[in-house]
Amino acid sequence: MSTHTLTPSVILERVSFAWPDGTLALADVSGAFGALRTGLVGRNGSGKSTLLRLIAGELAPAAGSVAASAGVAYLPQRLTLDVDRPVAELLGVSVPLSALRAIESGDADPRHFDAVGSDWDIEARAHAALAEAGLSPGMLDRRVGELSGGEAVLTAIAGIRLREASIALLDEPTNNLDRDARARLGAMVRGWRGTLIVVSHDVSLLELMDETAELYGNELSVFGGPYSEWRAWLDSEQDAAKQAEKAAAQAVRREKRERIETETKLAHRSAMGKKAQAEKRVPGIVAGGRKMSAQVSAGKLRTEARGKEAEAREALDAAGRRVRDDDTIRIDLPDPGVPAGRRIATLSDGHRSWVVQGQERVALIGANGAGKTTLLERLLGVERSGETAGSGLGMGSDTRSVPAVSPAGAVASAGDAVRSAIPDAVPGAVPDAGDMQGAHDAPPQGDLILSSVRGELHTDRVGYLPQRVDGLDEHGSVLENVAVAASAVPIPELRNRLARFLIRGAAVERPVSTLSGGERFRVALARLLLADPAPQLIVLDEPTNNLDLDTVGQLVGALAAYRGAVLIVSHDDAFLARLGIDLTLELGRDGELTER
Repeated sequence: MSTHTLTPSVILERVSFAWPDGTLALADVSGAFGALRTGLVGRNGSGKSTLLRLIAGELAPAAGSVAASAGVAYLPQRLTLDVDRPVAELLGVSVPLSALRAIESGDADPRHFDAVGSDWDIEARAHAALAEAGLSPGMLDRRVGELSGGEAVLTAIAGIRLREASIALLDEPTNNLDRDARARLGAMVRGWRGTLIVVSHDVSLLELMDETAELYGNELSVFGGPYSEWRAWLDSEQDAAKQAEKAAAQAVRREKRERIETETKLAHRSAMGKKAQAEKRVPGIVAGGRKMSAQVSAGKLRTEARGKEAEAREALDAAGRRVRDDDTIRIDLPDPGVPAGRRIATLSDGHRSWVVQGQERVALIGANGAGKTTLLERLLGVERSGETAGSGLGMGSDTRSVPAVSPAGAVASAGDAVRSAIPDAVPGAVPDAGDMQGAHDAPPQGDLILSSVRGELHTDRVGYLPQRVDGLDEHGSVLENVAVAASAVPIPELRNRLARFLIRGAAVERPVSTLSGGERFRVALARLLLADPAPQLIVLDEPTNNLDLDTVGQLVGALAAYRGAVLIVSHDDAFLARLGIDLTLELGRDGELTER
């Protein structure tokens, strides 16, 4: 592990924080971040986002202190946006820009000159910042509602860069970014000046960091290197710790065995002495002296043997504390009974068609705005209006039935009501970046361009997990939500299965509305993967957005063992590479599918 050679930019001194309901999020955390690029990693629920909010000043610690050497700029994980805000405001230049334009139009009000200050080139610098993020300078005069979620995130990050914030905090910045946008963010990060702390599950982004910090068990440790080097160090350290624990356990067994042998010898010696005295083979005065001497010697031997065993146990405890005993999701998927040649679905762009069959893994990729969500909706028989898709969307005679697929992992029968994956607009509601991305996942002329893009299902057993986990019954318990998809499974067995998803004991009775984001995702994932009968096709839309790196590994392992078909939308190339994809289809903005 490393120590900072530079003066720390952020110092945490025994920081604790609890939520209003008393739930402890962080306890006695200490550490420091230097004026470098640092990737902050840790399991879901370890408190990474909470730590960023404490550094940003959005939250106040219940105990301890947080000190920053300069001003802090913060990009939250869910970028809540007013769709009517000007892009210039999101970029952080609306005040000087408005003043500058007023002066250029002939308004000599002194207030405008004060607002401009020394930023007479603010418009040119704003255009340059947008260009660096791969955005058009013309966006400066548009409304936020005209941007996709990914464009909004890039604009906000470009604003942080433009304002030259000394300390910048980015929480999962790649969640709404497609491949091109991720590449642009990478270029921005490579040239970042000042302190940058990034919470991310994106391995490619973490590889650009100078340091890797981990929040684990309320301890903040910093390693001098990017994620891959830190991971290699951690794996090596854990291997060494396990070997040390094994050796310490052997030492305990050895010392215990030697202590027992010592006790046996002493007991035998004592018995022989008593026998000799009883037979009066030794004069009484001599026997008494020998007895006292034997007792002293036995005491020393016992003390020495017990001391060695105690030392060995202490060494075992110390070695055991080095070994991580992390709870991990253990996902065992049931056999959906899909023969190798069984047709599962057909994807088409009007010119060509691809048949998904058997246990194939298919990746659907494409830029934000290409219409991937539209294609999934048509495949699943779900329209943005919430109505079931009809024959005009590719449900031909080969299709057994049109499945009604509800979000958040439920597998519904064809007769059930269909719920849309895109939530209905609520008057006055302010969408976050994820909402905006869904709203703009089709181009402005999407209905025309994508009129020929369609999907056709040949099974009514489909499990779907959308980006937004919004299909759960908020008032129902965890157990009730999962039981909907597995009504034939006895409750005790369902509890056992939920325990594999780290949902145990009283937690299964908690209302969904009280769960954290990570807990909600685990419930949705359990509802999808524990469905009975098992889905023959699993459809996942950007699942790694909500998972820590360890759980991503668990999901990869589960899907590798799953004997059904998988269709997955993802911008995470590292994740797709681990899945063993059989077919990759790219959906272009022109509405055409291309095999990659």
